[in-house]
Amino acid sequence: MLRRLAALAALPIAASAHAQQIEPRSYANAPIGVNFLVAGAVYSRGGLEFDPGLPADNERLNVTTAVLAYARTFGVCGRSGKFDVVVPYGSLSGSVDFAGQHLTRDVSGLLDPTMRIGVNLFGSPALSLGDFRGWRQDLIVGASLQVGMPLGQYDGTRLVNLGTHRWTFRPEIGVSKALGPWQLELKAAATFFTANHEFFGGKTRSQDPLYSTGAHLVYNFPSTMWASVDATYYAGGRTTIDGALANDLQQNWRVGATLAIPVDRNNSVKLYASSGVAARTGNNFDLLGAAWQYRWGGGL
Repeated sequence: MLRRLAALAALPIAASAHAQQIEPRSYANAPIGVNFLVAGAVYSRGGLEFDPGLPADNERLNVTTAVLAYARTFGVCGRSGKFDVVVPYGSLSGSVDFAGQHLTRDVSGLLDPTMRIGVNLFGSPALSLGDFRGWRQDLIVGASLQVGMPLGQYDGTRLVNLGTHRWTFRPEIGVSKALGPWQLELKAAATFFTANHEFFGGKTRSQDPLYSTGAHLVYNFPSTMWASVDATYYAGGRTTIDGALANDLQQNWRVGATLAIPVDRNNSVKLYASSGVAARTGNNFDLLGAAWQYRWGGGL
């Protein structure tokens, strides 16, 4: 029984609304009616992982984020799905160079919260806990939509903020194939941005869509832990400020790793890290994170 519940360990919940997420097991099946409460912390240094298209140079920023999230699995038309909402609160300090100015920033506040809904379209039936015990994954195809809400801390007189003052919409499609104890996942997504009409200096900033692909190789240990190596590539996202097109097209690679450790029937821990390895612009940050997850309902 514990081995089957390991599929619920550290259910993927994104920490922020950026398009550079490295998130394995996004479309893993789970019994319907299960609730998840997640509390975590994320530390990044270098650039801004939640706004990689910021028109700045020599970014030397440290961001520590506390994350609180809730998720619930459900069934729709006989297929499994998941809804989650993430509320991050962070502290930022450091400096950037912009238009010949050296700007410093030290601020705390809310980052943009996100909501996401996803449905597995093939190979992942909606199951009760009892039926889920005997289910085995083969091929899963799923899709999701994440929405980032412009509710984070924002000051239009400052270049660097925790919030982005714009909506984001991120549709994604993913495929997961089981190969014995291994799982291979492939994903493709696009992030669309509304315009920010209160950008630094009273300007209007818009951004082209940012396209991304991701791959994850997951290994499920006999001890019910799982671990993955992860990679993502994203391109696009060129920005325009008051009609002037910036030279900030993104063509970037990131790699990372994730370890999920079930503690007992209701609790698990997830550790993860990622780093930019090749970039045209906006990828110069390292990230470390840890999350605790409590699950209940659905017959657990």
